Amino acid sequence: MPEWKHGNPANGPARAPVAIGGKLDADALIAAYRVGVFPWYSPGEKVKWWCPDPRFVLLPGELRLTDSLRKTMRKSGWKVTIDRDFETVMRRCGEISRPGQNGTWISEEMIAAYAELHRHGIAHSVEVYWKDELVGGLYGVALGRLFHGESMFHTRSDASKVGFATLVENLIHWGYVLIDCQVPTPHLASLGAFAIHRDNFLEIVHGERDQPPSPQAWLTPASDVP
Repeated sequence: MPEWKHGNPANGPARAPVAIGGKLDADALIAAYRVGVFPWYSPGEKVKWWCPDPRFVLLPGELRLTDSLRKTMRKSGWKVTIDRDFETVMRRCGEISRPGQNGTWISEEMIAAYAELHRHGIAHSVEVYWKDELVGGLYGVALGRLFHGESMFHTRSDASKVGFATLVENLIHWGYVLIDCQVPTPHLASLGAFAIHRDNFLEIVHGERDQPPSPQAWLTPASDVP
């Protein structure tokens, strides 16, 4: 199993990288996520590794859905799939403009590294279609009974929420105990995510990273995803 070699992230800065440098590949990503660390940096920079304090998380069973979102999800035009088009989802996440963000951190180097994780069955994507057009999606990393969300996008109102809610419903059935949302966003807060101390988060990571989810996890045929 790849090992994290940059010191204990619990002792690192709360709002700055806990390590800088190294190679970004599948082994480096596995080692990082196993200790609660994720990469976030701009193209052309050295790799920056983060473990913020506090950490934003969501308990799958506490997903908060509004009546209007439930009504939206019942519309017949939606189709949600899992792992159908991982790389396209990553690229779309990088292309969508976001308030206060200049450019994207999803570089070709990052796409290559996460695509390798996807081929190993560790990184996963959710695709959301409206009448056969890809209008939303998200991707992240699954280790043990934890899902580390990385990024999401939408080009149709509520599409990313539809995809996220569908994913959470499946994560519950598959035995996942925590979704790592990394840093606070109003979007995820509206769905029930909240902040916890980094020490508490890392304790959960160490306790759950080697616990297997359901054998059916990520094997659901796309047509069977609610």
